[in-house]
Amino acid sequence: MILANHIIFSAYGFWLPNDPRGSWSEFVRCWEILMAGGRATKIDDRRSVASAPHDVKARRAAKRALRHPPVRFDGLQALAIAKGFSRAVEESEYSIYACAILPDHAHLVAGRHHHDPERIAGHLKTRATQVLTEEGRHPFVHLQSPPSPWGRKCWKVFLDTHADVRRAVAYVEENPGKMGYRRQDWTFVTGFAG
Repeated sequence: MILANHIIFSAYGFWLPNDPRGSWSEFVRCWEILMAGGRATKIDDRRSVASAPHDVKARRAAKRALRHPPVRFDGLQALAIAKGFSRAVEESEYSIYACAILPDHAHLVAGRHHHDPERIAGHLKTRATQVLTEEGRHPFVHLQSPPSPWGRKCWKVFLDTHADVRRAVAYVEENPGKMGYRRQDWTFVTGFAG
């Protein structure tokens, strides 16, 4: 039985469908990105390939073909995102065991819920975007019709043992430190009691 999900979603431009390390995408929607970086690099591996050796020049070329610069959230934007996440958690009574909001992606461990992980991620991203907009901190605030600051999909890992949940919680809690940031403690995180 699934106890929780480790959900990761990225900011716009963080991980492209033709990333040389691989992606879960079947195709590249944007012609310019396809021409700059090639076809989608579909992989089926559930383990992270973030540290895999790859052609950095190819990845950067594809990112230069984006319509907008890749999003990098600052500290004030991270606080706005957390407010949005908190709204979503309150609205749907999600149990969040761990959360890390990083400059270009977010990690959460969410307890079992009647909504699937994709819907939870969509809800969190929607509320975060609303707060970013309300506070004038949306990364594309200068555009007349700002696009979403988030990538389209999410990455999820089903956690079906207490050990899996504890390992994912530890990973998420330690992730900011690995990137040189301090530990994050959000009010909407309840922790895992299992």
